[in-house]
Amino acid sequence: MKRIAIFASGSGSNAEKICDYFNGRTDVEVSLILTNNPQAGVIQRARKLHIPVVVFDRKTFYETERILNLLQNEGVDFIVLAGFMMLIPEFLVKGYPDRMVNIHPALLPKHGGKGMYGHFVHEAVVEAKDKQSGITIHFVNKHYDEGNIIFQATCDVLKTDSPDDVAAKVQVLEHQHYPRVIDEVVAKLETKR
Repeated sequence: MKRIAIFASGSGSNAEKICDYFNGRTDVEVSLILTNNPQAGVIQRARKLHIPVVVFDRKTFYETERILNLLQNEGVDFIVLAGFMMLIPEFLVKGYPDRMVNIHPALLPKHGGKGMYGHFVHEAVVEAKDKQSGITIHFVNKHYDEGNIIFQATCDVLKTDSPDDVAAKVQVLEHQHYPRVIDEVVAKLETKR
């Protein structure tokens, strides 16, 4: 059984879709959800799904290895970032090399980097008059949005689209593709061992 931990900072809609996707599987399970936001909607979603939640603060995340130790003690094989807003510390990246993925709500390398998340990304897409946007699923390294790209999917951006319109189209792609791509990457892990 491969064990996945999900890091999320917000409402947790992607986290819930991932949990639903793996629910009932005998080979992969979401065993833990972690958040830096004690008010995050993902906490309620996790409770509803009966998945343990760990809430941590900035100091614990960056100045100690408690989270890395917790993940290793829980037998976590793979980490998924789903709307997680903090830069991953280098020791955690090294602890899970090519075993940590993130989803970005645009077509990297465009509209990535520090401060480019959520609505800010969709506003940038509209402002740039991009004809397409989409999602990028990538491995995590020590820099925002710079890890090797695993998968991209696109959607058209109309001249009349607002940032909210783009966000809605991108979220459809996130929910459609992220769980499946995670499944494919985790399946490859088994063959590497």
